[in-house]
Amino acid sequence: MMDQARSAISNLFGGESLSYTRFSLARQVDGDNSHVEMKLAADEEENADNNLGSNPASVTKPRRFNSSICYAAIAVIIFFLIGFMIGYLGYCKRAEPKAGCRGPQETMSTETEDTETSEADEFPETPSHLFWGDLKNILSQKLNTVDFSSIKRLSENPYIPREAGSQKDENLAFFIENQFREFQLSKVWRDEHYIKTQVKGSAQNSVSIVPVNGSTISVVERPQGYVAYSKAATVTGKLVHANFGTKADFESLNNLNSPVDGSLVIVRAGKITFAEKVANAENFNATGVLIYMDYADFPVVEAELPVFGHAHLGTGDPYTPGFPSFNHTQFPPSQSSGLPNIPVQTISRSAAEQLFDPKNMEQDCPPTWKADPSCKMQSLQGRNVKLTVNNVLKETRILNIFGVIKGFEEPDRYVVVGAQRDAWGVGAAKSSVGTALLLELARILSDMVLKDGFKPSRSIVFASWSAGEFGAVGATEWLEGYLSTLHLKAFTYINLDKAVLGTKNFKVSASPLLYLLIEKTMQDVRHPVTGLSLYRDSNWANKAEKLSIDNAAFPFLAYSGIPAVSFCFCEDNDYPYLGTPKDTYEALMEKIPQLNRMARTAAEVAGQLVIRLTLDLELNLDYERYNEKILSFVKEMTQFRADIKEMGLNLQWLYSARGDFFRATSRLTTDFRNAERANKFIMREMNDRIMKVEYHFLSPYVSPKDSPFRHIFWGSGPHTLSALLENLELRRKNRDAFNETLLRNQLALATWTLQGAANALTGDIWDIDNEF
Repeated sequence: MMDQARSAISNLFGGESLSYTRFSLARQVDGDNSHVEMKLAADEEENADNNLGSNPASVTKPRRFNSSICYAAIAVIIFFLIGFMIGYLGYCKRAEPKAGCRGPQETMSTETEDTETSEADEFPETPSHLFWGDLKNILSQKLNTVDFSSIKRLSENPYIPREAGSQKDENLAFFIENQFREFQLSKVWRDEHYIKTQVKGSAQNSVSIVPVNGSTISVVERPQGYVAYSKAATVTGKLVHANFGTKADFESLNNLNSPVDGSLVIVRAGKITFAEKVANAENFNATGVLIYMDYADFPVVEAELPVFGHAHLGTGDPYTPGFPSFNHTQFPPSQSSGLPNIPVQTISRSAAEQLFDPKNMEQDCPPTWKADPSCKMQSLQGRNVKLTVNNVLKETRILNIFGVIKGFEEPDRYVVVGAQRDAWGVGAAKSSVGTALLLELARILSDMVLKDGFKPSRSIVFASWSAGEFGAVGATEWLEGYLSTLHLKAFTYINLDKAVLGTKNFKVSASPLLYLLIEKTMQDVRHPVTGLSLYRDSNWANKAEKLSIDNAAFPFLAYSGIPAVSFCFCEDNDYPYLGTPKDTYEALMEKIPQLNRMARTAAEVAGQLVIRLTLDLELNLDYERYNEKILSFVKEMTQFRADIKEMGLNLQWLYSARGDFFRATSRLTTDFRNAERANKFIMREMNDRIMKVEYHFLSPYVSPKDSPFRHIFWGSGPHTLSALLENLELRRKNRDAFNETLLRNQLALATWTLQGAANALTGDIWDIDNEF
């Protein structure tokens, strides 16, 4: 075969049939210059056969100059073709599957694959030419066609009532999972957790009035509502009103000659969470807590309306603190330090008014409280209140449902968009609105990818959480289950819970890293009722409220160090029906007739945040904003300079850490300005530095199990900056209660946490300015 090929090539160019060529380098002995003599192997072999034993010198046949050129050209062409084919085949293996890279057999097999799988896993390969303005318009146009009738459907049978772990909660979970598949997301999956909740026991809870001798006078109420994770116990004692139950309220009671030590307290709902009210009461030695909705705060017609809540000062399953509640994690019995040691119960407004009857209580509440006129301060002499709580623990299985649109450049980096699914009762405002927003955003963004050419650089994860009513249990258990990796991959969480509670105000709670992004979004989005931009106040960031502990975004920020945002359209007062059976679609429409338009605008806000965070190679997080937070803290510390000096301490190291953080952010800004934006490796390295900022504000000096909310700005516990300032303030108010050893630790650990954040932002170890 080879001989035939050589013969054909030779004949093609007019030469003799040759086997192959060989180069012989020979030095001519009769001259000064060397030359290369090319001999044909066929000739050599022929001479060797015919001239054995004769003169070894052979005569070379005349060579054709043109043939040499032809042979060289052929060699070049062959090498070029071989190189081209190797490169082409190598490219096809590396690239995503394309029609042009497939052979006929592969193409036929691909066409016979399941349609749903192929469409979900493969995206168009052509480069995207869509810019921010194009994507913003496409999002707006698609949202304009949505009527959000799903809010009503989610607030009706077969999905209500859907308490966490119930059959109807699972029914809705499976519906959402199927919807994600119909939207052709890249992948859909679920997480299963086994958690402990608390429910009412077979024996009813009760509130009664009893004389000092112990015989029952009357039962005030056997409440339909309850407070999960209350201590199951019976207590009797004097009843004292503590307003909203804040720390300041309890401190002021001493000035009003109404100390709560050894007494039950009754507090109004609102301002802070139930768990914080109970924790404050316990800290002031109260023996039990009653919570009611005062008419001045919640002008609800139904005086008998029951209320639900939870008393765990934390998030997640309180019986697996710091670790996930997967069924195979067989840890020894444990419980959260945030569980109360006193009983707590919600009562209706009608029951509270019975307790306030002049036959039972005396002394009007202070006018500064602005409470309902029926409010009274403390029970009469000889009139005690008896509280009985019979709640029981219940182990239940919950499901978190996930779907993802995979990114085109960095699929292992993702923004998470989530909403609570369960509810105590109907939960129209509490969970139906957020779930409807989640489903519509998943559908529209997937549609933009599949049909409109949107190519997010990073992935978008959609999450439906269960057990949100018990303290963001589903979300926290997921974070605990993947604690070691999530902070390296998830760079933002967007919470959709309770996004529409009114029309008047647009309120945002978020990490400072997201402030600039939120501001741009507010400038782009208009209020659906007034038509004005949502951006109305240039000082909005300084007025933004901290994330509440009962917000699902809180554990993302304070526990995992992932920037998070939660927003809502709301009124000046709280929405009155949250946590009650009255949280229905009809009541929500009565309060907010423009519900559909408000929901569309809420979806537009969330959708724009998602697109901005996933569009560009540069991660859109404002890492310089924390300079203002650190500077504000340092200024507050400076007010205590004399106190610190008296203890033989100084703030030099704190100033140094603050300066290092400022220099690190400035250096990163310079690096971004000088970077080659088209270089994906450089951009990824700098994005990784940005992603470390929030995480490194988690104190490394406390245990995630004992102090899960380790963030020094937004967490809770003695390691936080606010706790450090409170301890210094205590030194001025009450030196006997002041703990100097604790303060020294607080100052040292806060300083080194700030220094660690600066070092992480700097980048490589050799770039760190460590000259103290």
